[in-house]
Amino acid sequence: MQKKLRVGILFGGRSGEHEVSLLSAASVLKSIDREKFDVVPIGITKEGRWLAAADAHDLLEGNSNEVKQRLRAGDPETTPGAKLLHEGIPTLMAPEPGRATALEHAHGGKPLDVVFPVLHGTFGEDGTIQGLFELAGIAYVGSGVLGSACGMDKDVMKRLFKQAGLPIVKHVTVLRAEWESAPRKCITKIEAALKYPLFVKPANLGSSVGISKAHDRKELGPALTVAARYDRKLVIEEGVGGKKSRARELEVAVLGNDSPQASVVGEIIPGKEFYDYEAKYLSEGSVPVIPAKLTRAQSKQVREMAVAAFRACDLSGLARVDFLMEPSGKQRIFLNEVNTMPGFTRISMYPKLWDATGVTYRSLITNLIELALERFEEKSRTTYSRD
Repeated sequence: MQKKLRVGILFGGRSGEHEVSLLSAASVLKSIDREKFDVVPIGITKEGRWLAAADAHDLLEGNSNEVKQRLRAGDPETTPGAKLLHEGIPTLMAPEPGRATALEHAHGGKPLDVVFPVLHGTFGEDGTIQGLFELAGIAYVGSGVLGSACGMDKDVMKRLFKQAGLPIVKHVTVLRAEWESAPRKCITKIEAALKYPLFVKPANLGSSVGISKAHDRKELGPALTVAARYDRKLVIEEGVGGKKSRARELEVAVLGNDSPQASVVGEIIPGKEFYDYEAKYLSEGSVPVIPAKLTRAQSKQVREMAVAAFRACDLSGLARVDFLMEPSGKQRIFLNEVNTMPGFTRISMYPKLWDATGVTYRSLITNLIELALERFEEKSRTTYSRD
């Protein structure tokens, strides 16, 4: 009998998308193929503490009794990586080539074969946790440090899209320091480059947290202030469709490493004015349409652009690629952003798009784990010294 792979499902985290991560992880834990995988749940509280076994299950069910402390990510009592650096405790040492006991405190000292970090947003999707896995020498699902960081930073992401010749909406990036020190100058700069309505976003965040739509100057200032709570870089985009109409919001799921494949195209019809956090997770009314009502040529264009965006950011494993389409006229299609660890419940768009393409939710989880191991093996061919 083939040995079961030991898979760590990592969830929670310190980001504003903590609750979304719990929903995604609960769905993965319920659906993963237990005949192929020995599953180890590992939780991270909002304060940054790592939990295992019953404590991890309590966190997943919202029953964590964590005592809130003002801890930073690098404090020794917060993460095993920090503890190693401060105290020399070998929590990340590999006992043999290709097999690390990363996070061994979380699962009784037995090695993990692969980690599935079902973490969204800051510290989970931005290259931070991926760096820890790289240091530990352990396989993990999803993009690497560079791809994760680029996929999180909307400013850098757009620069890469532009370099790859992909169509993006007109936008301006300002720093929080610029906005706070010279607000009038910032507004003048934005209005000189863009036309209302505008979408104001923190550069580094997901799930539409901190995003506002500004219809005029009166709304622009408060929108910048809201976004500045979440990041030092603010991205302001010109709305597609203008003041009288709303852009169509298209999404494609991409799966693979060096030879990525695109799913069918889906469309979200928001229950609100745009697809913000509340429309995604809290309120009813948003309607997914799969497949989207497009011509064959438009569908082909969007799918090809999705794969090109995936490659432009050097992604691997999975990504959801989002587009904005003019509702009338030329019906131009603009690449909006990539999401390297999209919502992953059974009813989230990423799994639904693949289900409509012929890949079931359980098979999708298995494919992602296999892709993680494939990427780990490929990377093991790289030599890091001259010896």
